[in-house]
Amino acid sequence: MPKFGKLPKPVAQFVEAVNAGDLERLLSTFLEDALVNDELREHWGIEAIRRWAADELIAKALRIEVVEARAHYTHLIVSAEIDGDFDKLGLPNPLVHRFYFAQRRGKLAELTILPKAEQG
Repeated sequence: MPKFGKLPKPVAQFVEAVNAGDLERLLSTFLEDALVNDELREHWGIEAIRRWAADELIAKALRIEVVEARAHYTHLIVSAEIDGDFDKLGLPNPLVHRFYFAQRRGKLAELTILPKAEQG
């Protein structure tokens, strides 16, 4: 059973848009000057986020299954299993990433995505 309640609206809409392959709906969750940092590659502003999302999420039919979400100060940290049409050779199964969301004015201001660190 997932370890989270209801996700905040922009986060829930982001996950739903990614899973539906809906680029425009995905973009509508972000502020115009938002920052996405995907595994240490920065994408500043909505046009850069559009290119990133089209190439890395939509084209690869990425699917996100949230398994845990927790608030930590100004961020919501979401752990999710991800799948899609990308080379999985050598990757763990399930492949879990952490999505660090920061919100402002009801939209996403910042998103950092990193592989989940091994727990020791």
